Amino acid sequence: MNILMLTNTFMPYVGGVAQSVQRFVDEYRRQGHRVMVAAPLYKNAPRAETDVVRFPAIQHLNGTEFSLPMPLPGKGSIRMKRFKPDIVHVHHPFALGGTAKRISSGRGVPLVFTHHTMYEKYTHYIPWDSVRLKHYVVNLVSGYCNFCDAVIAPSESVADLLRKRGVDTPVSVIPTGVNTAFFSGGAGGLFREKRNIPRDAFVVGHVGRMATEKNLEFLARAVGLFLQQNRAAFFVLVGEGPMTVEIHRVMNEMNVSARFVSAGLLKKEDLSGAYKAMDAFAFSSHTETQGMVLAEAMAAGVPVVALDASGVREVVRDRFNGRLLANGDVEEFASALGWVAALNPEKKALIQRGVDATAGEFDISCTAKKALDLYRVMIERFAVEKSFKRGRTDRAQRVLQAEWRIMSNIAKAFGSFVLPPRGYKDESLKLGIQPEFSDK
Repeated sequence: MNILMLTNTFMPYVGGVAQSVQRFVDEYRRQGHRVMVAAPLYKNAPRAETDVVRFPAIQHLNGTEFSLPMPLPGKGSIRMKRFKPDIVHVHHPFALGGTAKRISSGRGVPLVFTHHTMYEKYTHYIPWDSVRLKHYVVNLVSGYCNFCDAVIAPSESVADLLRKRGVDTPVSVIPTGVNTAFFSGGAGGLFREKRNIPRDAFVVGHVGRMATEKNLEFLARAVGLFLQQNRAAFFVLVGEGPMTVEIHRVMNEMNVSARFVSAGLLKKEDLSGAYKAMDAFAFSSHTETQGMVLAEAMAAGVPVVALDASGVREVVRDRFNGRLLANGDVEEFASALGWVAALNPEKKALIQRGVDATAGEFDISCTAKKALDLYRVMIERFAVEKSFKRGRTDRAQRVLQAEWRIMSNIAKAFGSFVLPPRGYKDESLKLGIQPEFSDK
């Protein structure tokens, strides 16, 4: 089948959504499907790419590493139309989200949206951040979900949240998969040797984007406490971002910087080697829809210690493949790392079996099959409907209806932002539901 993917982030940008799109694209192509990707133009993007359409983009939006694609009419739009997609799969509701709706409606094919991100938890990147803005974002995204034909949630937690927020479009839970063979084959010994980490040292690791919303100061203090309590232990940090400086500061403050290795951004074999060098993976984010790095760590055979949160509890099972902590307490987190380090051979083998079993569930071949099965169901349904509706008049009606729904959704969400009724309850956002209003 012909699959059109639209995303606001894509390689060479390194991030969760970009990696998710790339993994599915690679697997679909491996299975013989043709995939075209529409994505932002980056300065260091490859010049020759097969079936990739690049749109001009505002780089480093508001001082961040994010970009904002500008889907202007031109060669890119013409290439997407000539591609004749059987299905359109969009990965962001903003910017290219509207383009995806227009293409799917004009062509008369299904529109699938993957809800990768809890967008309301990223509004601190916007100068006028407020609780009102968070509600606006929640309403805008929920409205977008409702004029798609299918929604994919990376975890059951996200699926439940979308339903609470009023999304009535069918939601399927399909996590992003990992190449388990790649991560299991990393050269951990070589990674340790290059960075002067003793072979017998217990290594705690973390991989990710070093951003404020990832709760990284907590992570640094918890791991720092564990290092203070375990004089032979090391901490390996992989990734880049504004919080890297803060993590270095905490390590220095806690006098454990001599056993702290900041490896920076790693790719391919270096990344798999870093995972393989770890004995425990530490994760403290509350903002994930799916912690892909958790599945990557387990594919490398590494148990995880994490805080209970959406996108995490679907991967980590307490005392089965690591530790899942309900409490956001530094001492408890450090103690859980100590629990992993102190496992006797018998218990360690049990945990290892749980880690391996979980990794198998998240193999990309399994998750891609679920997505392709969903595509086929949607395409067959649309084929039946199209047999009753043909002609230019029907196409024009679909296009006008799509434009109306896009504008109406924006207007509705913006109206609740500008003129909220009396009794506006900020607490509703914490519950994951739409804002509640009262005239009392």
